[in-house]
Amino acid sequence: MSSISCEYCCYYTYDEEMEEYVCDVNMDEDDYGRLVEQGFRECPYFKDGDEYKVVRHQM
Repeated sequence: MSSISCEYCCYYTYDEEMEEYVCDVNMDEDDYGRLVEQGFRECPYFKDGDEYKVVRHQM
């Protein structure tokens, strides 16, 4: 399994206040705790941010 980079995720956004990129997934403390404890190799919240992926596939 190849790991997917956060840079391609639609939730990876620039926070002007912190002046850095952050994961903007809406999760609560329990979700975050499970994410840290289970040590996922790939993020379960990853969503491809490539809006044109479907269009390229149809060509």
